[in-house]
Amino acid sequence: MRLRALLENDALGLRLLGGEDELDRGVRGVMTTDLKDPSRYLSGGELVLTGLAWRHSAEDSEPFVRILAGAGVAGLAAGEAEMGDIPDDLAAACSRHRLPLFAVNESVAFATITEYVVRQVSGERAGDLAAVVDRHRRLMTSGPAGGGPEVVLDLLGSDLDLHAWVLSPTGRQIAGAGDELPASVSATLAGEHLAATRTGRRGPHRATLGGTTYSLFPIRNTGRGAAPASRDVRESVLSDWLLAVEADAGDWPAARLDLLQGVTQLIAVERDRREAARTVRRRLAQEVLELVQTGAAPAEIAARLRVAAPVLLPGLGTAPHWQVVVARVDWDQESTGQPGSAATAIEAGPVAQSLLEEILVDPTAPGPDSSDRIAVAHTGDEAIALVPLPAVPADPDAEDAKTTDEGLHADALLSSVRDPLSAGLADDGRLTLGVSAAVSSAEGLRGALEEARHARRVAAARPGRVCAAGHHELASHVLLLPFVPDDVRRAFTARLLDPLRDYDRRHRAELIPTLEAFLDCDGSWTRCATRLHLHVNTLRYRVGRIEQLTGRDLSRLEDKLDFFLALRMS
Repeated sequence: MRLRALLENDALGLRLLGGEDELDRGVRGVMTTDLKDPSRYLSGGELVLTGLAWRHSAEDSEPFVRILAGAGVAGLAAGEAEMGDIPDDLAAACSRHRLPLFAVNESVAFATITEYVVRQVSGERAGDLAAVVDRHRRLMTSGPAGGGPEVVLDLLGSDLDLHAWVLSPTGRQIAGAGDELPASVSATLAGEHLAATRTGRRGPHRATLGGTTYSLFPIRNTGRGAAPASRDVRESVLSDWLLAVEADAGDWPAARLDLLQGVTQLIAVERDRREAARTVRRRLAQEVLELVQTGAAPAEIAARLRVAAPVLLPGLGTAPHWQVVVARVDWDQESTGQPGSAATAIEAGPVAQSLLEEILVDPTAPGPDSSDRIAVAHTGDEAIALVPLPAVPADPDAEDAKTTDEGLHADALLSSVRDPLSAGLADDGRLTLGVSAAVSSAEGLRGALEEARHARRVAAARPGRVCAAGHHELASHVLLLPFVPDDVRRAFTARLLDPLRDYDRRHRAELIPTLEAFLDCDGSWTRCATRLHLHVNTLRYRVGRIEQLTGRDLSRLEDKLDFFLALRMS
C-alpha cells in the first residue's frame, strides 16, 4: 500500500504535517516504538507509530529521525495524546531527512492504525500471490521471440506495475518499457551491479538513487559461449546484462522472485540470439586480421574487405575507410575474483572481445542495433576491432574520398563507461585501449593495427583502471614504423635478423633474445647480463657472434638503431 492511502481513510484520524512529495512510498508493515534507537527492529518500509515518550528535549528529535531515515522507514506517525501538538523540532528534523510526518488524533488508538495497515498489506500480498501463477504462465508463453525484451517488460508493467529496464554492463539501455532511464542513473546502476557481483554476493542487488530503490537482477549468458558456473566470475562479469527493476525486492515473496528469475531467463534467450548474430561479423574480422598479421598481399586483404563492407555498412555506395581499435583486459592472476574459489587462469581474449563490442556501440546510431556494424576478433589476450567509417567525395569533382568525420576518439569511447567498468574491474583488473587513425585502403591496414597496438601500450603506461590512447598522442619514431611499405620492411628485417634466426635455429644460441635484452638495457653489459642470468663473458661472446654474423658493430649508435628498428618491424 502507499502512504497516501492513510489520508484517504477518515477513520484513522491522521493529519499530514510534512512530506507531501513522498506520499507514493510503499508501506510494507507497521511498528510501534518509544525507544530512542529502534534501529535493530527496523528492516525498511515500515510506518512507525510513536507516543513521543523517548523525547525529553528538543535535541532528541534529530538523532531519532536520522535513525528512522537511515533504516528506510516509509513514514512516522506521532500521537498527540501525550504532548498535544507535535513539537516543531520533530517536524523540522523530518523535513531535513525527507521523512513524511503524520499527527495521530488523541481519539484514535495505535491499534486501529496497525490493524488497518496489516489488513491492507496482507490483502495485497494475497492477491499478488493468487495471480502470480497466471502471470508466470503469460510471461513464459509471450517470450522475446516475437518482439524482443520489450514484450516481457511491458507485461511486467501492466500485470505487476513494475517499471524495468534491461541494461548492458556499461549501463547502455538495451530495452525498457515506458520512460527511458537517464544515462547517469543507468551507468550508476550498472556500476553498483558490477561491484556487488565482484564481491560474490548473489542477486538481486539493491541500489538507492535519489530516493528511488532499484533491484538489480543478473541476466546470465546461457549460450554456447557462456562460461561454466565453476569458472572465475571475472570471465563473465563484464559481459552479462542486468535487469533493473524500480522496486525493493527485499521483502518479496518467493513466488514473485521466481517470476523475475524466469523473466531474466527469457531475456537471456534474446541475449543468446544477438550473440549468435555476431558470429558472422566476428569471423570476418578474424579472417582479415589473420591476413594482415601473416603479411598477405594487399590485393587479398582488399578482397576480404570488400566482402566485409556491405555486411557492416549495408547500402554504402563507396568503399569505407577503416579504423582499428585494440583492447586488452589484464587480471591479477593471484586473486580469484570469487571468495572461496581457487585461482584459475582467465581467458582474457573473449572478455576483451565482448567488452570492446559493447564499448563501440553508438547508442545514437540509427537502426535496431548499432552493434551490427562492429566486427571484433580476438587473438591471445587481445581484442581487435575493425571499424568501418563511411567515406564521401571531398567535392563533386574530386576523385579521392574522405571520411565523413574524424572517426573514433579514444577519450570519447570511454567517457561514459569508465565508472561502471572500473567497478567491474575492482582492484585486480585493468582495461587498456588504443585507437588508430583512419586508413583508406588495405595497404594501410597493417600500419593501422600496429599503430593501435602502440597506442594501447601508451595507455597501459598510464595510471588508472580504464585507460585509452589514440593515434594523435603518439609522438615517437615508432609512429613511423607502421607506414613503412611491406616489401621494404621485409627486406630490411631479413638482412639484419635472418642470419641470427638461422643460427638460433641450428644452435639454440638465443641470439635474438640476447639482442633484444642488450638494446633494452641501453648497451649496459652488467645490467643485461644480470637480466639474462649470464656471466658477462658469456654475454660478450654472444654479442660478438651477433656482430660477426651481421657485419654490424653494436658499439655504434647507427647499428644499434638499425637493430632496434628491425626488431620492432619484425
